[in-house]
Amino acid sequence: MSQTVDRALSILPLLAEGPADLGQVADRLGVHKSTALRLLRTLHEHGLVYRQSDQRYRLGARLFALAQEAMENLDVREIAHPHLVRLNESCGHTVHLAVYEENEVLYIDKVESRYPVRMYSRIGKPVAITVAAVAKLLLADLPEHERRAVAEKLDYPAYTARSTPNATAFLRELEKVREQGWATDLGGHEESINCVAAPIRGADGRVVAAMSVSAPNVVVTADELLTLLPLVRRTADAISGEYSGRTPVKGTE
Repeated sequence: MSQTVDRALSILPLLAEGPADLGQVADRLGVHKSTALRLLRTLHEHGLVYRQSDQRYRLGARLFALAQEAMENLDVREIAHPHLVRLNESCGHTVHLAVYEENEVLYIDKVESRYPVRMYSRIGKPVAITVAAVAKLLLADLPEHERRAVAEKLDYPAYTARSTPNATAFLRELEKVREQGWATDLGGHEESINCVAAPIRGADGRVVAAMSVSAPNVVVTADELLTLLPLVRRTADAISGEYSGRTPVKGTE
């Protein structure tokens, strides 16, 4: 039975490359045409493949509907939270998770620092979009014309002397973030607070959320915080893998 399932599932990535006829499917699977036909008929009955008028097969609409439904029901916060907790336990600093929704970047999760000095950020509240590291990652992933449109509509408050001054500087920073794959806020929002962030990506490679580690200067310097970047990026990659289905959830292997 497991071999049959394996063969049936092997047909789907083949058809993702484009329509194929019965002979091509049989050759790819290394089976007789009668076996390939039996598998294709079963997949067709479930709407996962479709037989065209030229007798070639392609992926069926039901497959796309299932994929869309699965994506809509994915909760990045639920998936990310255990990883954020472990990161917090490892470094002790405040950990945030943020998403971009309706022209705002919002915190959707937060794990508090174990140190007495706490940050005033709150779940559900917008971040300072022109300076926050998580915002830079989320906006940097937008297509160029969208990045430019967003940047030109924003106000640029001078929170500190290190705040982003205007749209030109912001777009330049977003391009840098896009190239390097991570972002920082080193005193751009509050003089005494530094932050380093990494992106969480979906199966298509697009950034679906961003996570960060933040700490005040009285606890660690900016340079000391930056040494945590590899750990932050590994955590973000682990969340990305689980969210996109590239890595199995522990206990399901």
